[in-house]
Amino acid sequence: MKNNDAYIFDSILPSLELTTSTDGYGNLFVWASLPSAEMLLEAAKELAEAGARLCAITAFNTEKFAKESDMELVYNFDLDGKVLTLSIRLTPERRVIPSLIDHFSNADWHEREFAELFDIELSGREKPKRLFLDPSIDTGIFNRLIPLSSMMNGSSTKQLWETIFAETSMPDWAKETK
Repeated sequence: MKNNDAYIFDSILPSLELTTSTDGYGNLFVWASLPSAEMLLEAAKELAEAGARLCAITAFNTEKFAKESDMELVYNFDLDGKVLTLSIRLTPERRVIPSLIDHFSNADWHEREFAELFDIELSGREKPKRLFLDPSIDTGIFNRLIPLSSMMNGSSTKQLWETIFAETSMPDWAKETK
């Protein structure tokens, strides 16, 4: 690692290849991609023991509008004002990630959210209760929704309706161009 202030993460996570960057204010950011879900659990345990705080977990599809694309989970930790970002890629065939709830109790909300909205399975804990969606709505709905910003790009053309009806047959009224 190039930044001497980041030594703390080197000592906590010696098996990871860490990279660093700083913003315009000199704040340190440390990054690593994890090759396996097992490494996430090991890293979380070490970070918790060092007194790190889990700030956020973000889940997203790596390909826009793709139901069967890889997903990425990004975990942000803070330790003494230094931010560590760990990312891990999940394939459509294996969307399972270990729960961090035993090490970070605030992981509960984040894990419940991505389990519900992206249909990611959590190992090491019971299936979490839903946060937002009505039980009649399938889990993983965010794998099928079209972002409003993408729809608005074609709001004045038939592109909007072609995107909405991509998986079904488009009604005649939507095919008409004006």
